[in-house]
Amino acid sequence: MTIKLLASFAVTTSLLLAGCSSSTTKPEQYSGFLSDYSILKPATSASGAPVLRWVKPGLDLNHYSSVLVEKPQFYPKPTPTDQVSQKSLNDISDYLQQAMQRELAGRLRIVTQPDADTLVLRSAITAVDVSAEGLKFYEVIPIALVLAAANTAAGTRDESTDIYVEMQALDGATSKPVAEIVRKGTGLSLENDSTQLTVKDLKPVLDVWAKDARNFKP
Repeated sequence: MTIKLLASFAVTTSLLLAGCSSSTTKPEQYSGFLSDYSILKPATSASGAPVLRWVKPGLDLNHYSSVLVEKPQFYPKPTPTDQVSQKSLNDISDYLQQAMQRELAGRLRIVTQPDADTLVLRSAITAVDVSAEGLKFYEVIPIALVLAAANTAAGTRDESTDIYVEMQALDGATSKPVAEIVRKGTGLSLENDSTQLTVKDLKPVLDVWAKDARNFKP
């Protein structure tokens, strides 16, 4: 195998490993919103994304004819910054609720008060992380590394936007959980650390979450 092929293989492998390691929420990133994280198991969402989830054995979604989507809360309570304002946080919570209601309306009746046949969706946005993108494998080359460092110092390096959520589906009759999911998503990249985050930057991932909720299967 030539040096060129070896280098190409190394780059590809490193990127695949990086993607796998950062695609799900790590235990140290659990918020405490859910009561027992030990029951979560690796799974795949309807859209093919890796998630951690628990489903009550024998769960039959046909038992439910309506759904109540509670407004997503932030847990723990966030501290707004110059880049992530309180308005942006409110907009993100509002949009996720609206997207969930929009998608689930095609499957269940949307209600504002739970009945015995109601599935109650409760969710917590546990983090909205805006951070400088990590160095890519090819940036170990000294010249590229210097340029990347210079861009970061100048505030011109792209900023990645990650959002974490923990969700519960509760039985409307018993108020007991029947499913729980923990997942992470990545939104659009911000131009630099002076660019304010808006709900538009996260709409693509929030839309995917809502569609996954509609297409959820035990």
